[in-house]
Amino acid sequence: MKVLAVETATSWQSVALLEDGHVLAEHEQDAAGSHAALLLPAIDQLLSKTGLRLTDLDGLACSIGPGSFTGIRVGLSTCLGLRAATDLPLALVPTLEAMAWSVKRDHRTLCPVLTSRKGEVYWALFRRAKNGLERVLAEHVGSPQALARSLADDTLLFGDGWSAMETEIRAALPSSVRAIEGPPSAVKPSAVAVALMGIERLRRGERAPMQVVPLYVQRAEAELKYEQSGGVSPVARRQERVKRKVAERLARGGRGGRR
Repeated sequence: MKVLAVETATSWQSVALLEDGHVLAEHEQDAAGSHAALLLPAIDQLLSKTGLRLTDLDGLACSIGPGSFTGIRVGLSTCLGLRAATDLPLALVPTLEAMAWSVKRDHRTLCPVLTSRKGEVYWALFRRAKNGLERVLAEHVGSPQALARSLADDTLLFGDGWSAMETEIRAALPSSVRAIEGPPSAVKPSAVAVALMGIERLRRGERAPMQVVPLYVQRAEAELKYEQSGGVSPVARRQERVKRKVAERLARGGRGGRR
């Protein structure tokens, strides 16, 4: 099975052509916000290098996030356009899962970490299983401290979010948990891992539906306000407001503050 895979969830753009488990061609570069201008030329380069046409392929695979909103949209819309033009089946692969897939022969908990908005990270937890990966914790986004609190045992951490937030994550770890730095090869998401996972999905008959939504992992507004308030719940904030208003009325005189 020949598959074209696209990974654009971070500034590091990765495109690969695989036939089953063999890499026919691969192109990686720092796109730095220029995915829209660089992705199609990278795909053309791989096709030219291998002498293949899109109609020679058996399928497409695309990383769907979480990660850069713009990067994910460019990668996904490009693959959807290729699907529409060729009628090739498309497999969708979660970015963090593909990153964990690339770490072989390690049976500790795997925690791929990507940078999110300022001071926050995306992460998920996986373990190796007989038939691939077992998802321990679904994709989350939040502070380095929240990531540290989600770990229950010795964990392999990797990705640009780990590189950027290692100090903060280690400082918040429970004493019973040991953070182990993952291999350098797992730091950047790779289209090769996306392709390998995509091939498995396509062989199982898993195809992207007509309407596709990227995997945007966003924090609830209530959670953001909770943190911004210094950890005070909405109920507690309202209770304090009512208490303050009643105290002001009582200070002016009368049970309801009216004269």
